[in-house]
Amino acid sequence: MTDPEPDPDVQPDVVPDVTLEDGPRRVLLVAHTGRTDIDQIVSSAGSRLAAAGIELVALPEEGPDLDLTVHREEFPVEMVLALGGDGTLLRGAEHARPRGIGVLGINLGRVGFLAEADADGIDDALEAIIARRYRLVDRMTVDAFLETPEGGEQFVGWALNEISIEKGSRERILDVVVEVDGRGLSAYGCDGVLVATPTGSTAYAFSAGGPVVWPGVQSLLVVPLNAHALFARPAMVGPDSTVTIHLDPDGPPALLACDGRRSVALPAGTRVHVRRGAHPVRLVRLADQPFTDRLVRKFSLPVHGWRDKRH
Repeated sequence: MTDPEPDPDVQPDVVPDVTLEDGPRRVLLVAHTGRTDIDQIVSSAGSRLAAAGIELVALPEEGPDLDLTVHREEFPVEMVLALGGDGTLLRGAEHARPRGIGVLGINLGRVGFLAEADADGIDDALEAIIARRYRLVDRMTVDAFLETPEGGEQFVGWALNEISIEKGSRERILDVVVEVDGRGLSAYGCDGVLVATPTGSTAYAFSAGGPVVWPGVQSLLVVPLNAHALFARPAMVGPDSTVTIHLDPDGPPALLACDGRRSVALPAGTRVHVRRGAHPVRLVRLADQPFTDRLVRKFSLPVHGWRDKRH
């Protein structure tokens, strides 16, 4: 496969075409189980891959439901295939990231912004897997640490989209001080604070009023949630900065969540440090589609205006 001309909207850290050593090929499936259409798609995909010498394996908790062989950790897999919405892809990323392999999302949900293909494109996606005709793109992650009483740090989780720190009860406002690289930025009462990646800018942060950030713009995005303050605007900081959220020692407890999936309780007074993740998530890309085109297609944005009208 010949490398295409670089596109300004395509993330620059693209890994060259995949080359794997000879040996059994396996693809780990992560799926939104319990739906009739999923069962049919999995059966068809498994047969097609098997005919090409590729074994489709499943997680222990999903294998029996999908009638697939359960994956054994001692056997390497080539990629993670996620069938479902963005939530399924995020779950797939949890298995792909520690292995350093890519995750390919097939959208069977609604928007499916992170997915590479929709349900009607699954045949082409399977053909690309069989022919090893795909590329890997590294996406920045974020790591969260709690400051310990001794002054050290305790790692508590990572996220592809965002680390969210939110109030634990509906009745109480969360009072926080936000710092960047150890310097105070602002203090306010709020429902919470998000620290998002460029990938996460089209997820929770987007719903909270944050800007859309192109994947090639390496940065951390700080977005207050319903803040009671004159200055409570989203802020973009450098990718090597540390964002600290300090909870009021006399305030209520809070909850820290990683991509809305993995959570930990935060006592009052906790200091949370968020910075660029130690390891990226690798997304499988079947074509070098500019991010602008993906944004327009997924959000059905109007790209024809008054200039296209004939008078």
